[in-house]
Amino acid sequence: MFCPRLFVPLAPQLQMKTNMKRLSVITILSIFTLGAQAQTQDSTAVSNDSITWSQELEGIVVKAQRQLIKQEIDRVGYDVQADKDSKTQTVFDMLRRVPMVTIDAEDNIKVKGNSSYKIYRNGHFDPSLSKNAKEILKAMPASSVKRIEVITDPGAREDAEGVNAILNIVMMEGSKVDGIMGSLTAQYESLGSPFLSAYLATQVGKAVVSIDYGYSKMTERQTESENLSENTFRETGHKEIGRSVGNSPGYLHYADINASYDIDTLNLISASFGGYFYKVNVKNNNTTQMLAPSGSEIYSYNAYSWLPNYSHHSWNGRLDYEHKTHRKGEQLTLSYMLALTRQRTEQETNFTDTHNVPFDYTGYAKNLRENFTEHTFQADYVRPLWEGHKLEVGAKYIDRGNTSKTSQRFFGTAVQDAVDFDHTTRIAAAYADYIFNQAPWSARAGLRYEYSYMKGHYPDASSADFKKHLSDWVPQASVKYQIDASRSLKLTYTTSITRPGITYLNPAVQSSPSMVSFGNAHLSSNHQQSLSLMYMYIGRRLTLQLAPQYKWWNGGIGSSMWAAGDVRYQTYDNIVRQRVWQIEGYAQWKPFDNTTVVANVNAGHTHAFIHNTDLDQSGYGCFYYGYLSQNLPWKLLFTAFTFGQAGRSISSVYGYESHFNRYGFSLQRSFLKDDRLTLRLSASNPFHSRQHYKSFITKGDVTGWSDNLSRHSGRTFTIALTWSFGKMNASVKKTDATIENSDVVGGITKGKGSE
Repeated sequence: MFCPRLFVPLAPQLQMKTNMKRLSVITILSIFTLGAQAQTQDSTAVSNDSITWSQELEGIVVKAQRQLIKQEIDRVGYDVQADKDSKTQTVFDMLRRVPMVTIDAEDNIKVKGNSSYKIYRNGHFDPSLSKNAKEILKAMPASSVKRIEVITDPGAREDAEGVNAILNIVMMEGSKVDGIMGSLTAQYESLGSPFLSAYLATQVGKAVVSIDYGYSKMTERQTESENLSENTFRETGHKEIGRSVGNSPGYLHYADINASYDIDTLNLISASFGGYFYKVNVKNNNTTQMLAPSGSEIYSYNAYSWLPNYSHHSWNGRLDYEHKTHRKGEQLTLSYMLALTRQRTEQETNFTDTHNVPFDYTGYAKNLRENFTEHTFQADYVRPLWEGHKLEVGAKYIDRGNTSKTSQRFFGTAVQDAVDFDHTTRIAAAYADYIFNQAPWSARAGLRYEYSYMKGHYPDASSADFKKHLSDWVPQASVKYQIDASRSLKLTYTTSITRPGITYLNPAVQSSPSMVSFGNAHLSSNHQQSLSLMYMYIGRRLTLQLAPQYKWWNGGIGSSMWAAGDVRYQTYDNIVRQRVWQIEGYAQWKPFDNTTVVANVNAGHTHAFIHNTDLDQSGYGCFYYGYLSQNLPWKLLFTAFTFGQAGRSISSVYGYESHFNRYGFSLQRSFLKDDRLTLRLSASNPFHSRQHYKSFITKGDVTGWSDNLSRHSGRTFTIALTWSFGKMNASVKKTDATIENSDVVGGITKGKGSE
């Protein structure tokens, strides 16, 4: 519902004096009428559309607040451009304000309480973002993003792809071309880390093209960290004490090119190519001491490790063709996507100051090459049946190949290990989705079938080849009731599948004096199920969301750890069972026109266990984010935030992670015509130089704790400058349907975001 504009016809000049009283009365009555409407909107109907308007009469300005949150039948969106902080902050900063999105102490993004989710860019799956979301989104200016959406009900088209939620980053767009536009952002942190980004968009004939590029540098000071740990081996009673200090300077580049071409009003071609590249130089000094139960030293050593050539490439290209018919809503989409990942790791470790050590080598060198290649073909067809009823059907084929070459050489000995491993996955899928929408009810129900073929091959004949055939049926359903124009209630059931990636599958053995790890080539897929209820209220001053949810799965992929003597061993297996009760809450309150308060919370109870063992972890935990925005005189904008975790976060069946908290402030001002130049000064954790992040292992053959002290999450001061230029209201058009694959866990990725 659009707010009515205040309209008062002006009297002719000759009748101005005689009608002035009448005009004054009409103006006053209109203002009081509008005020009464605004007061009742919190308890009656409020449009979900984002609205900003003003009308000036006789020096009087009447304004309506623009809603940051918008709810649709299958998603909740956050209007980034309506947030004044977006001029100088990154997309990563904005994520903490999006309902159902939380970020942990290591900056890993979680959607609906877990780290398995898809990431789209403009409605299309983006493999680069999905693999290293936190690095890229930290280098992407929020000024280039229109809104961030959490797609809560993806439907049968995506349900089997490993998640029950989608994070969609919608870039700036419009409807009219007017030349060229762009923006430049420069940022510098007190720890010596610069960040630069650029965005350009233009049109040539019927083709619209956009290009964005970002560069971020990580310095030694910024990446400096210290870790203290203590582990006790149950069998021997020996205690291992460790201390390591290191840093990992490096740099990150990302770039994307998007283009679309309107053949005619019914046919559209769109294409994109992009990805990222990063390289780091990891250096670490580690001291290890093994003590007997009496406290006497058994052995000790110092180790210096460095990775002079740790690099990661991830690139993807996509081509979509969309054909619409003269029947409204009917369309056919054909898509192809190519995704490539290349990771190179070279590590060297040397031991010094050794005392009674239980090994005979002076160091070791590791060399790892991992490659991932994926081809995907997809067809989607949408057919409206009759009013309020629609059918979606489609088919998909994926050819996914992983290869790894691993070697390890031990100095001072003739021992050398090498393993070559190839893993192929081929998936054929078909789906049907039925959608019903007749107010106040709406519903959707779908079914997806997937056939998977998995094959493992050892080119060096180090082990026997193997293969698997899997069949999966994946149902989903949801129903929504619109109580009134401002309140709704939705019940959803989803099923998803996760499959192991090359990191979990690679059987190559990685060894150190106290740790041996290797993958499991015989891992299989896993089903996860969830049941959720979502209540949403959108008022003029208050937006509120409450979403209780229950999730469960058996045979989940998890770590399997044990000890032999004073050596720990780790691999992966389909052994984990998990039960999660949680409630997601979001509130946005505007007590005054110039004040905004936001709270984002995910709280619940997690129980992870392995059947018929004593490996069992449970606990209550809560991720939270609080934000205050206040407009001040002289066009100044002040903001304050805090976020963290309370209680225990269950990390595995072996242990949990403890609480943490961070906070910060910022002051921002815009200059020049149309506020094209924006300056922002900010401080994060100004009273703490470093932040602690603790984890505990309480079950299994080895128990202990680890305390990580990080400088990058401690005291930081930042200055950021953004300049926007030109004018363009067009966007690169996208087909309504395209390819997205995110069913893999344990693949080639730097962080935990895809696990």
